[in-house]
Amino acid sequence: MTALSPVLVWFKRDLRVEDHPALCAAAALGPVLPVYVVEPEYWAEPDTSARQWAFTRESVASLAAALARLGAPLRIETGQAVAVFEALRVTHGITRMISHEETGNSWTFARDRAVAAWARAQGVRWDELPQSGVVRRLAGRDGWARQRDQRMATPQQPVPALRGVAGAGAMGGALPDAADLGLAADPCPGRQPGGRDAALSLLGGFLTERGQTYRAAMANPLDGAAACSRLSPHLALGNLSGREATQAAKARKVEAKGTRDGWIGAMKSFEARLAWRDHFMQKLEDQPSLEHRCLHSAYEGLRPAQPDATRLEAWARGETGLPFVDACMRSLIATGWLNFRARAMLVAVASYHLWLDWRASGVILGRYFTDFEPGIHWPQVQMQSGTTGMNTVRIYNPVKQGHDNDPAGVFTRRWLPELARVPDRYLQEPWRWDGAGQILDRHYPAPIVDPKAAAAEARQKVWAIRTGAEFRAEAAHVVEKHASRKDPQGRFVDDRAPRKARRATATRTRGAKPAPDQLSFDL
Repeated sequence: MTALSPVLVWFKRDLRVEDHPALCAAAALGPVLPVYVVEPEYWAEPDTSARQWAFTRESVASLAAALARLGAPLRIETGQAVAVFEALRVTHGITRMISHEETGNSWTFARDRAVAAWARAQGVRWDELPQSGVVRRLAGRDGWARQRDQRMATPQQPVPALRGVAGAGAMGGALPDAADLGLAADPCPGRQPGGRDAALSLLGGFLTERGQTYRAAMANPLDGAAACSRLSPHLALGNLSGREATQAAKARKVEAKGTRDGWIGAMKSFEARLAWRDHFMQKLEDQPSLEHRCLHSAYEGLRPAQPDATRLEAWARGETGLPFVDACMRSLIATGWLNFRARAMLVAVASYHLWLDWRASGVILGRYFTDFEPGIHWPQVQMQSGTTGMNTVRIYNPVKQGHDNDPAGVFTRRWLPELARVPDRYLQEPWRWDGAGQILDRHYPAPIVDPKAAAAEARQKVWAIRTGAEFRAEAAHVVEKHASRKDPQGRFVDDRAPRKARRATATRTRGAKPAPDQLSFDL
């Protein structure tokens, strides 16, 4: 009897053995060869960093330990995916490969197309299975919510019994260090650890203790660090599946039924944000070009293609002279995480006050985020930069944001110790303090722009574009393709919204209420 050739399972952003449809499908077919490919070309991309690799490395190590316990050691290879798979095909007679679908950046999209071409040429059947609420080859947004919710409601896949390939794991390489991949030194003392155990610990703590104040505390950069689930990097790397998180929140909501202690509201908010996560990833899946091109073409050329280097560097280092902005940036640099409202403000200040192109600021933030998820990042960066054509232009007042979200100044003072002598009243505007000369441009920079004047100028430039039938026609198309279908409470629905209402969404004017999807995406 001829021995079955092993099924190659390609692990990418799904670093777990629990609720893993691709692994289960492979296990049902025969021996399994689990493979993870460290791709130096990917880690040379401008939106990657050593902090991301450190988290990934810990997560891959966790996966390797789990697969070893199941008797199918993980084969770790470093190189180009096509070259790695071809070598394994020759060595092990691979004719079948299974992986999960990935909505990544343009580099991973091109890599996947190259792998698909190799598979066709070599007669290897490559099956890609969904693992999230993102739907491949979606004709339109109508009906998406129903498909997404159905996927989240289906039973989780059990951990399969595996038959490994003798010697396959031992023949693989070790996980390289960041320096081996050419990644620059990236101190991040507050970085979250990777791996399945860390993900489960966070989930458990959030569902039983930390999450009770989630709804109220998520917007605060200080309280949100504890009240938010902090699962975003684990969801991005697949240490935990979206279905696991969604079903855990639903179960906790049932458990809290009949109480009035805040848990039901917190879980509803968490479920909604998990849905928003898939919603934004679907945007990049449907239009990969939005990583590089404005969603509405009228905004191309609005800001200089070559950004002001001095302003960009000051913003990236947390040295703009706008205290709350700088505190948020320094917190992000040190921890790899920031709550969503602060993320949105950082993008908005870069785009409007500093007049920097979103592609330049977006790459820098991408490197800083341990939880970098291209499908969320780029649509959000464009939305907060005002280049989608369908979202309300939202220009933050960075001084007001500091007063509103850090009224006692605790967060700001934690990250800007050089402002210790500034009285509370002037903490967010130290240039108004009589003693400013003792601090500004000595220990802390004077503001590089006048926030009020810069906002006014940006507002005039952005709104000048949002006029005319041609702009509205393209905006209506953007809405038709990408806008969410929501009920008045902001919940996703599948009833087809009237076209007239969608066109109205695309042409909101000054003073309109912000779209419900803005500032509502905290995990």
